[in-house]
Amino acid sequence: MAQTKTLKVRVTLFCILVGIVLATVAVVTDHWAVLSPHVEHHSATCEAAHFGLWRICTKSIVMSDSEDKSCGPISLPGEKNCSYFRHFNPGESSEIFEFTTQKEYSISAAAIAIFSLGFAIIGTVCVLLSFGKKRDYLLRPASMFYAFSGLCIFVSVEVLRQSVKRMIDSEDTVWIEYYYAWSFACACAAFVLLFLGGLALLLFSLPRMPRNPWESCMDADPDH
Repeated sequence: MAQTKTLKVRVTLFCILVGIVLATVAVVTDHWAVLSPHVEHHSATCEAAHFGLWRICTKSIVMSDSEDKSCGPISLPGEKNCSYFRHFNPGESSEIFEFTTQKEYSISAAAIAIFSLGFAIIGTVCVLLSFGKKRDYLLRPASMFYAFSGLCIFVSVEVLRQSVKRMIDSEDTVWIEYYYAWSFACACAAFVLLFLGGLALLLFSLPRMPRNPWESCMDADPDH
């Protein structure tokens, strides 16, 4: 492989590695979305919540006297209680989650995120094998696996976004406000890095096109 192309591939692989780390952080953390109820009385205790793909955490926050009638921010001190979703761990208690959103949304988002990490792992194995002599062709399937990983993260993000929207629109929930937190941002950044990085890696790993119209791909000089 030519030196300039090798440099491009290494830079692309570094960006993909950052995307894999961000995707892993997003999957294992529970700050995808923060929910807060409407507060009628100042100095009252309100219960905000943040959750991810696997568990939900609620926090009882004592509100100070202010004009803002929202609960939070979630970073304020308060008693915190976290529990895994019941369909992932039957022994845990997560009644709040059970009646405010759909179990199918959570299971789908988590399963798709696991597929994303699986594709990333397979792609990384292909990259490691490509370091051997004359195995540059393995970068092409690796690029496709990375692109698939990014797409899976995007689908997981969209499924969770729809879940949050349905929670807020539901009449059974006390939460009326929400915003997406840093785990959600990590997932979005991972999608961009993995998907675009995968496409770039595929482009850089393709064989050189012929310089002349009469030159076939087989006749072209090799890159290495």
